[in-house]
Amino acid sequence: EHATPRGRTRRDMAAFQQVGEQFCQQYYQIFDTNRAGLAPLYGEQSMLTFEGEQFQGAAAIAQKLASLPFQKVRHQIVKCDCHPNPSENGVIIFVTGNLMVDDNQNPLKFAQVFYLKKGPTGNYF
Repeated sequence: EHATPRGRTRRDMAAFQQVGEQFCQQYYQIFDTNRAGLAPLYGEQSMLTFEGEQFQGAAAIAQKLASLPFQKVRHQIVKCDCHPNPSENGVIIFVTGNLMVDDNQNPLKFAQVFYLKKGPTGNYF
């Protein structure tokens, strides 16, 4: 198997893409059905910037997400680009998509960036 310029094999790169895609599917499925269920995906060092406001820690982030004014929401992922961060053993994810809110038939566009760090048990958060 050939290595990429950074020494990673295509299999390694596919693994990072798979981690990112699985995270996004899980994250948005939980977001769309039970926003409070997102809290375990964040740690105390986690950060959220939402429309210029910053929140740190699982409790603060969960509170902000729960306070969003819409009742029904559905995310449709259009693109999920995932890149390894070898110095931190993490994955950077850039997501774009469509957002259906309440009964509005016109989707909103969204973009979101995640940085997942590998935890002590091997899971990414």
